Amino acid sequence: MIWPFKKRETRSQSFTTMVMDARSEMLARGDVSELSATVQGCISLWEQGLSIAQPSNPILTPSMLALTARSLGLKGESVWVIDGDRLIPVSQFDLTTRGSTPRAYRVTIPDVGGGSSTTVLADEVLHFRIGCNPSSPWRGTPPIKRASLTAGLLNAVEDSLSEVYSNAPIGSQIVAMPETTPGDNDKLAASFRGKRGRVLLRESTVVSAAGGPAPATDWKPSDLTPNLKDSMLVDVLREARSAILNAYGVLPALLSTQATGPLVREAQRHLAQWTLTPISVVMASECSAKLGQTTIEVSAPLHAFDAGGRARALSGVIASLAMAKEAGLTDDQVKAALAFAGVDPD
Repeated sequence: MIWPFKKRETRSQSFTTMVMDARSEMLARGDVSELSATVQGCISLWEQGLSIAQPSNPILTPSMLALTARSLGLKGESVWVIDGDRLIPVSQFDLTTRGSTPRAYRVTIPDVGGGSSTTVLADEVLHFRIGCNPSSPWRGTPPIKRASLTAGLLNAVEDSLSEVYSNAPIGSQIVAMPETTPGDNDKLAASFRGKRGRVLLRESTVVSAAGGPAPATDWKPSDLTPNLKDSMLVDVLREARSAILNAYGVLPALLSTQATGPLVREAQRHLAQWTLTPISVVMASECSAKLGQTTIEVSAPLHAFDAGGRARALSGVIASLAMAKEAGLTDDQVKAALAFAGVDPD
């Protein structure tokens, strides 16, 4: 049989197939913890933090950096195809390696109505990844997958609390009454509605239950609201939430109701210096290898530094230089002293 087409075509992926692939990927993960507000809050901090970073290459736009941060936080990797002076995001990809180094990629470019698949070389692709394992250094893993046990606990606790608030008889009470006709009970139950703040008087005339009057304890209402305090669900939720924040490099104290200004600034510096800056260094290294020398500055745009401390340090350096000038020290001696103190002489 002869193939009727001389030119090989690239078939587009239908929308239904894309939805089914996304659904199967979610089911394969085994949980939906990424849908929790804790994870999305961490992803938003990553996304907004990298979006205002200052890259030296204009091809790295704020929207591209924000999308990369979201992909890294949820998938652990982000792939972009280099197309001249712009970058095209990749929704799905597969790769081949040689010596643990990617050589070629089969990528799916998303489009309205379905994406198209194509094959590109590794030099035509920007592949950012974090949390790589020695067994597969070409694949990244997100923090939520590296802490899947805690993520599963958070998912279970939030799901349990959601079911409790949806199905439990919160605020419902049972009031024991002497035996009366069903009609009288219905009228009595209906009379309780809308009586907030009022005194309700009820006189019992039927006292033949159990051979005599009902004891006074039968009139005490019994609350049906679940006791969540003894179940420690709230405490477990708080600890699981703090652990997920820590996995994403966010200080749990940032979400404390007693957080003050200095604590918030320290949490921002911690996120920028210990999480976003290392990620930006990895991204800049990948861009430098394929786009030319590239740097991505995160700390300065986020003001992730102690402004008061830097001002005090600057005043101390100026005072020291003035004292050195009065003492008659040479320039080489001053530079040696600055280098010894950890200050750039230049």
